[in-house]
Amino acid sequence: MSSRHRAAVLGHPIVHSLSPVLHRAAYAALGLSRWSYERYEVAEDGFDAFWATLDETWSGLSLTMPLKRVVRPYLAEISELASAVGAVNTVTFTEDGPRGDNTDVPGIVAALAEVGLNSLKGAPPPVILGGGATAASALGAVREMGAVEACVLVRSPERAGDLAATAERLALGLTVRRFEAEYGAHTGGALSEDVPLIVSTLPAGAGGDHVRVLSERFAGGAWPVLLDVAYDPWPSALAAAWVERGATSANGFAMLLHQAAEQVRLMTGCTAPVEVMRAAGEAELARRHDGRS
Repeated sequence: MSSRHRAAVLGHPIVHSLSPVLHRAAYAALGLSRWSYERYEVAEDGFDAFWATLDETWSGLSLTMPLKRVVRPYLAEISELASAVGAVNTVTFTEDGPRGDNTDVPGIVAALAEVGLNSLKGAPPPVILGGGATAASALGAVREMGAVEACVLVRSPERAGDLAATAERLALGLTVRRFEAEYGAHTGGALSEDVPLIVSTLPAGAGGDHVRVLSERFAGGAWPVLLDVAYDPWPSALAAAWVERGATSANGFAMLLHQAAEQVRLMTGCTAPVEVMRAAGEAELARRHDGRS
């Protein structure tokens, strides 16, 4: 039996991460009684010191911001997908050294499949809100779903160089527009009536003008599918507008669930018990909500 039985999620801030609940539920269902999964508050400037403490008991790491790009120089191998996207959210420790993968991409694809969106082939360009590492994973996801072009809305297009490089590696056409310019346009632009999908990678609680403008823009016709990667509290401000309209929205929890299931597979070699993990995660979110009430 392998001595590797430790795993954890790292990031800053990390205290509210749902990953321990999901992974521990999987271990229990799989009978992996020796396995443990913890959370560690690790900022960018503390990553090197944490990495130095890892030994042969470690099987894997889940990484949140700001570590998805910081980790790359520490890895012996990076998967083709993680390399193309430019973001590593999963590390597994193998006999050949630490390997980096990206499970956010399949997590996004699976979350959208749950609400019936399986392909973007032949569709107009999807729109992604935000410009960080999760937005890069969203580019990978829409490319995997058949999109050949995408549009990203950000506050500072001049800082979107990483996204442009990601799109180039993915062979995905990319338009980068400023929120204010797009939201000020009454016609044309990225938010046309036939947009098939909007993926919001904005921080939880971000709303305001985004909710108002998007609600106004689609008020007269069919609304696109929305995936908001925020999941706590739910519905987010954006998702609430979609729910009110009766439009289709994918919960960010579904993305988290499916990316965690793929992490369990990579770290343990076992098929993840997705429905057990879902039930555990939903129960924890309900507990947190009750605690706020």
